[in-house]
Amino acid sequence: MTSERHSLEMKRIVKQFGSVLANDHVDFDCKPGEVHALLGENGAGKSTIMCMLSGVYRPTSGEIRIHGREVKIRSPKEAAKLGIGMVFQNFRLVQTLTAAENIVLGEKSSFWRGPGWMKRKQEEIAAIAEHFGLTFPVNRPIWQLSVGEQQRVEIVKTLYRGAEFIILDEPTSVLTPGEAEQLFQTLEQMKKEGKTVILTTHKMKEVMSVADRISVMRKGRMIHTIDKQDTNEKELAKLMVGKEVDAMQREIQPPISEQGRVLLDVSHLDVQGDHGRLALNDLSLQVRAGEIVGVAGVAGNGQKELAEVLNGLIPWKRGSIVFNGREFKNASVRGAIEAGISHVPENRMKSGLAGSLGAVDNLLFKTYRTEERSKFGFLRSRANREWSKSLVEQFDVKTPGLDAPVRQLSGGNQQKLLFAREVNRQPLLMVAVHPTQGLDVGATDGVHRLLTGIRNEGKGVLLISEDLDEVMQLSDRILIIYGGRIVGEMSHEKADRETIGMYMAGIQETKEEAV
Repeated sequence: MTSERHSLEMKRIVKQFGSVLANDHVDFDCKPGEVHALLGENGAGKSTIMCMLSGVYRPTSGEIRIHGREVKIRSPKEAAKLGIGMVFQNFRLVQTLTAAENIVLGEKSSFWRGPGWMKRKQEEIAAIAEHFGLTFPVNRPIWQLSVGEQQRVEIVKTLYRGAEFIILDEPTSVLTPGEAEQLFQTLEQMKKEGKTVILTTHKMKEVMSVADRISVMRKGRMIHTIDKQDTNEKELAKLMVGKEVDAMQREIQPPISEQGRVLLDVSHLDVQGDHGRLALNDLSLQVRAGEIVGVAGVAGNGQKELAEVLNGLIPWKRGSIVFNGREFKNASVRGAIEAGISHVPENRMKSGLAGSLGAVDNLLFKTYRTEERSKFGFLRSRANREWSKSLVEQFDVKTPGLDAPVRQLSGGNQQKLLFAREVNRQPLLMVAVHPTQGLDVGATDGVHRLLTGIRNEGKGVLLISEDLDEVMQLSDRILIIYGGRIVGEMSHEKADRETIGMYMAGIQETKEEAV
């Protein structure tokens, strides 16, 4: 008989995709009024489990029980009726609709009841948001809201629809430290009201801060469930990867030697963004040889455009870019490649890799013109295959084969393949955008080692990340971007979370005061 203390139980869940066994007889349960963290390496199966709970996938076998009653969840709509709501890392919002319209979207005849009905709904939504400390402008279009406000809309949408079980996928990856703290307070309020929060995250400090219980998955199986007070970060990391992970205890310090010459000099740059606004507004920065410069900021403040303009993907309206002593006159992807700039983009599958192609083709994208890779306009197929095999082995990319579509690889292995291509070119400057987003502790450690290795070879790294812990750990200097400008700068030694968080939130001082 099902235990009454568990409000939700998943028993012996199996999920197969063809010959791939994603979940192998997984047991998972939640209690009312708890925050339950779900940890695991990329490809461990935790996202698959949550997708079955939220109705995106259907289990191959096994059962799901809510308050002791077995249920069948065949769609997100059925999951919502059962009180299950999921906030995905990539928000599911219509940009041109208002926040309130997004929240009521899907209600029967929702837009045929007149303006008075919509006004009452706006008031209802605003009251829910205020109650849980999640306020936002309910009548503004989504595109006018910050990323943090958009996340609040997603959470309130689940609460408005009566969710008892709320699944949050990497919720703090787009938040400032202050916004993250506010979210944690919201989770406490949810707990007090008996709601169950399932938190998937890779941030150990986050887990130890807010979770009541922690479940760890590895290779499609549930390894262990433990109370927070009975474990620590080191033990959790070991459970995730099956061995000791020194990276959790290791601080990566900048090199003792002084940085070298100015490698990249960006001066008074203006770049047009969406909706006719300036995405970069009079932005200036420098990167020297032998240093990692971290750029911290909330998503949507110009980070994407900064990376793209440096890699020749978009033009600039005003200002100058000087790299390795040569001024760029116009935007050119090929020019950036030949100059020695490598790029790990924000979305590896959208603009970094071709998902339908195999490892060989993806590795060749930036070097196929070289004499080493082609002759008389024809690719050196045999040599390229051996070269690709050596890179796959060197970077420990786990793939069914060199010709297997890279979309079939886990996120961590996709990122390893992308780094293999970019690092192999021996770049003078690496522009890495959110390089560990969504990666497990082992893959994250590998990326950090690659970036510090580039720095220690006397090259430059521009690290653009919304993970403040990552920026503070790796960077020699930290720049804070807000509204398309660099509003603050700190050395590694003087970096302070609270001050950086204030800059990220737009509470500005002068740059000189922060140095």
